[in-house]
Amino acid sequence: MRRTILTVMLFLMSSLIGFAQTATPNDAGQDQRDARQDHRDARIDQHDARQDKQDARNDRNGMKQDLADMRRDEKSGNTAAAAQDRRDLRNDMSDMRHDKQEVGKDRKEARVDRHDARVDRRAAAPRMGHR
Repeated sequence: MRRTILTVMLFLMSSLIGFAQTATPNDAGQDQRDARQDHRDARIDQHDARQDKQDARNDRNGMKQDLADMRRDEKSGNTAAAAQDRRDLRNDMSDMRHDKQEVGKDRKEARVDRHDARVDRRAAAPRMGHR
């Protein structure tokens, strides 16, 4: 009889201790720190996206210049310079495609970071009123 009572008491105490450990967070300010870090990451990704867009714009302007140079060289009969301008044009096109892909990646990362920051802010907010 004593053994079953003791077993039940030990089981109840271990259940309460286990519940208390899962109910209290290990670090109460961690959600706020995560939200701040996600917000910083989102700002950095937005800046990277703007920079990549600027790079793509520069590549497009370089392509226009290379195209004009190539046409001028072809008209003047300078085939070596025209071939070099064709290579430059191809490289600029490749760089522009790469920059556009990077813009898309940076925008996606910024969107994910903003979402994570929102989730972390909600988790860090005090629980008051209706939800």
